[in-house]
Amino acid sequence: MSLARHINPEELVEHLHDADLTENGRQLRQTMTTSHLTPYSTKYASETEVSKYEIPKEGAPADSVYQLLRDELDLDGKPNLNLASFVGTYMEPNATQLMVENLSKNLADNDEYPAMMTLHERCVSILAHLWGARKSERAVGSATTGSSEAIHLGGLAMKRRWQEARKAKGLDASKPNIIMGANAQVALEKFARYFDVEARILPVSKESKYRLDPELVRKNIDENTIGVFVIMGSTYTGHYEPVEEISKILDEYQETTGIDIPIHVDAASGGFVAPFTHAKAGGPKWNFELDRVKSINTSGHKYGLVYAGVGWIIWRDEAFLPQHLVFELHYLGGTEKSFTLNFSRPGAQVIAQYYNLIHLGFDGYREVMENCLRNARLLSKSLEAMGWYTCVSDIHRRATSGVSGAVVAGAKEAGLGAAGETSADYVAGLPVVSFRLTDEFRAKFPHIKQESVSLLMRARQWIIPNYALPPAEDKTEILRVVIRESMSLDLLDRLISDLVSVTETLIDGDEVDLSILQKQKPVGDSRPRRHARKVGLGQEGRDVLEGQVSRLADGIHRTVC
Repeated sequence: MSLARHINPEELVEHLHDADLTENGRQLRQTMTTSHLTPYSTKYASETEVSKYEIPKEGAPADSVYQLLRDELDLDGKPNLNLASFVGTYMEPNATQLMVENLSKNLADNDEYPAMMTLHERCVSILAHLWGARKSERAVGSATTGSSEAIHLGGLAMKRRWQEARKAKGLDASKPNIIMGANAQVALEKFARYFDVEARILPVSKESKYRLDPELVRKNIDENTIGVFVIMGSTYTGHYEPVEEISKILDEYQETTGIDIPIHVDAASGGFVAPFTHAKAGGPKWNFELDRVKSINTSGHKYGLVYAGVGWIIWRDEAFLPQHLVFELHYLGGTEKSFTLNFSRPGAQVIAQYYNLIHLGFDGYREVMENCLRNARLLSKSLEAMGWYTCVSDIHRRATSGVSGAVVAGAKEAGLGAAGETSADYVAGLPVVSFRLTDEFRAKFPHIKQESVSLLMRARQWIIPNYALPPAEDKTEILRVVIRESMSLDLLDRLISDLVSVTETLIDGDEVDLSILQKQKPVGDSRPRRHARKVGLGQEGRDVLEGQVSRLADGIHRTVC
């Protein structure tokens, strides 16, 4: 055993520091320094502005950049209080963790991620069965980035099938048209414009419940109609469009003319609501139970309860998807068939969708949707009880009796027994509350603009849009609240209280005070206001009071979803 001498570590370190250790004339050992102690102690705290529109020459510390961006994003609205959007803002921690763990997976890489592709196939199968696909048919479908892409794919398949049928008969195929209501979300119009199809946008009315009017469909179809877009859940009022009634009209038209016109159901929201609620679609059929319905789309990131980034489209049978639209791709050593507008896309949302379907099951989804509708009814009834507002949406109104009502009531009683109130007792629709100031309120307080309610609620962090109904009814403006899973009863109580408080504030205000609200710049607009006046109300304020300025809804109201 050799002897070991005690070493003083401090003397050793001091000796090394004093040693002349250099490399190419540069001292290798230097006294340690820290560039910054906290994210806020860098030059970006007070000396240097962050580059906004050009990439900077030098980078910045990660923690500082993170904190700067996080602070700026604090200026955004709170997603949970964004009552304007149908897009989900809540997922359970386990689902969120699954997404984080799979963020790097590309849905386009079939061979590399076979397990993920299996989950994709399962989702397509589950949705096909949920929407009434028959065992004798070979349903086919795909995930998309959302309902917009899915609608384009559904419309494109209808157009190509129409063109092929026309050319096979030696007929002109250069003037396709498609039918939709004026309440259609902008994605439906985009399809028509992008793919050279005449959009026959039919006016809606109070009598048609601000949705597609079947009788106008009858009057506007012809041999060049490639299909009809029917919406299961209007973004304006939540009403379901009468799919079965329109289907019967198209059946009659085919019997008379021999012309077969298909239906594509845009169930962006309703595709995950109608199948699970006791109300269903109010009695009538809407899905693949109708032969006329060839394809259906939905948004997994709406009432499918997944974060933004996933939609779905299903064709009832692969015969309704023209094969020359399907690409066979040989990529990264594998072969896959694809019919999408995008190639690379995140796969995490598909995994989260399958998680929800398996975790919640039918009963879990039913509980979520029934809760949403129950809270939407409570809000609707509370608004009308105030005496200041009237609802344009109908989900809080009792369902009328009849054959359809009896069918729904029978199904409800079979599941719950005679007792217990559910959505089946009310008009079927999305959990959406569209409301406006009553005519009596407007007559008594003509200086109060409905838009002011939206602005004052935004000051309390609630995002509630005020916008016009579709063309032909656009003189009427509505406030709209979308009830999502995360709207608890406690939060709903606070929303109702704030609506009462805001309305009372407007009643107690005067014209000059309220005009200030109308003069606000859009959020994020830092440009100087033109023609600013230093003294008095100014022409702009007078224009507001006289109703001569454009409404908030003008121009872009149809994109609110």
